[in-house]
Amino acid sequence: MLCSLCGTRPAGTADVRCSVCAVTAGADRGRAWAGSTGWAPEPLGPDRLRSPAGLAKAVCVLLGAAAVADVLSIAAGIHSRVLLADGLDGGFLAVDEEAWTRADNLYVAAGSLQALTFLATAVVFLVWLRRVRINAEVLDPYAHTMRPGWAIGGWFVPLGNLWLPYRVAKGVWAASAPVDTLGGRTAVPRGPLNAWWAVFVADQLVSRGTGRLYADAETGEEIVRGLDLVAATDALDLAAAVLAILFVRRLTAMQSARVHLGPFPAGPSALQAY
Repeated sequence: MLCSLCGTRPAGTADVRCSVCAVTAGADRGRAWAGSTGWAPEPLGPDRLRSPAGLAKAVCVLLGAAAVADVLSIAAGIHSRVLLADGLDGGFLAVDEEAWTRADNLYVAAGSLQALTFLATAVVFLVWLRRVRINAEVLDPYAHTMRPGWAIGGWFVPLGNLWLPYRVAKGVWAASAPVDTLGGRTAVPRGPLNAWWAVFVADQLVSRGTGRLYADAETGEEIVRGLDLVAATDALDLAAAVLAILFVRRLTAMQSARVHLGPFPAGPSALQAY
């Protein structure tokens, strides 16, 4: 069957076009897409493609370490909470000073471990996210609504960091979806991405309030309530770490498969379909 547009070359795409006409049509749609969004992507060459598998393994290991730190913090918090609750008597607090010092030191150490693992995980995660975002720009530059720099910059925008990184990740997810035909892409549900981001945002919002409540607690009962709230926040941290591992593994597997295929001639993605 000949191409439905030029009528001279064999049709090779699902819409009965040859590869040359498919590329031309994609460029026309790209110009229309650029006009509607206000900025035009600059497609990168195949030489910019890099497998994200190694970075993904490092991210998952660090997320696992962060999850362990969360478990230790929860255990230390429960120990301190039980110690204080047993010492409360009619509003008065009577706790063995030596036992409380040990419990408090353990709790502080667990918190320090959380901070260290979080910092290390954040750095490597951002490196991984930048890598998959650059790959996605090669695979399909029209699958994104934000420039590549937002893969890192979006995290440092006050309030905007509750939404901007998700938009970046959504574009990467769309561009990394499996290919079924030339210029076509199979829709993949964003369940892992949506679940991780929902828990992550909830964790960020809750932790900002609970941290202040625990720091401002003065009476024994207030400290006990603060410890309960911090333990709940640590549980959200743990859930977010586990879901992040699932998200990183799923996206990396999708993109690694697409990297081996290389970029294909495609017009702007209809992101609403994903």
